[in-house]
Amino acid sequence: MSALARTFKIGGDLEVNRLGFGAMRLAGKGIWGEPKDPDEAKRVLKRAVALGVNFIDTADSYGPDISEQLIGGTLSPFPKGLVVATKAGLTRQGPDQWLPVGRPGYLSQQVERSLRFLKTDVIDLWQLHRIDPEVQVEESLGVIAKLQQQGKIRHVGLSEVKPHQIEQARKVVNIVSVQNLYNVGARQHEDVLEYCEKHGLAFIPWYPVAAGKLAQPGGKLGVIAKRRGATVAQLSIAWLLHRSPVMLPIPGTSSVAHLEENLRSADILLSSAESKEIENAVGS
Repeated sequence: MSALARTFKIGGDLEVNRLGFGAMRLAGKGIWGEPKDPDEAKRVLKRAVALGVNFIDTADSYGPDISEQLIGGTLSPFPKGLVVATKAGLTRQGPDQWLPVGRPGYLSQQVERSLRFLKTDVIDLWQLHRIDPEVQVEESLGVIAKLQQQGKIRHVGLSEVKPHQIEQARKVVNIVSVQNLYNVGARQHEDVLEYCEKHGLAFIPWYPVAAGKLAQPGGKLGVIAKRRGATVAQLSIAWLLHRSPVMLPIPGTSSVAHLEENLRSADILLSSAESKEIENAVGS
């Protein structure tokens, strides 16, 4: 990670190791239903924590409910220092189907369900999964601000937003993080990353290795990875860590072996020249 810090304080008080774990793929195919191997999913969670992961990101829509239930059933009571983030605002109609719903009553209900499934009294980081175009964001986040005041939510974040939407949301509730699609091959949210750096917000890139597309060994990226004695996926994650001190990658997997491979990415230190070479190999 070059000279960049290995940790980041979400909201100024939740210090986490910058390489976290995304729990979306603990659910079944299409992020729907039970995992193919529930025991392996539990082993992944336990192994992640054992290896020092203290930031786990999930959502009520992963399964739906399956990911949260696995995390709560496997890790609760959460060890001291473990930060579990969840999201609400996307509903499921079937495998790979997602529709935004931001009605206050619905979001309030989902927060209560998340607390129950995660077996916790407070959600460390609750994120609005998508802004519902049919509901004013002030309405969606107004109820979240009340739940935060009640002590059920510690911090609030957003997902798939632009800078002006973050500004709008910050008028309702303090925003500490943004989770947007971002990887070395998809850098369309550079303006959001810059906003997060300027204001000290965590930037959580989802799809960090493009669901394996960046992990293919061929091509220019594969040549660089071979030279570094790493996989393409590891190089892609290392690039994210090098890219910005506010970056919190959350690569996900349902395999312990793949988890261990991903976590070794944190040990790959890139120079600025190598980082630029990786960018040029993939293109913007």
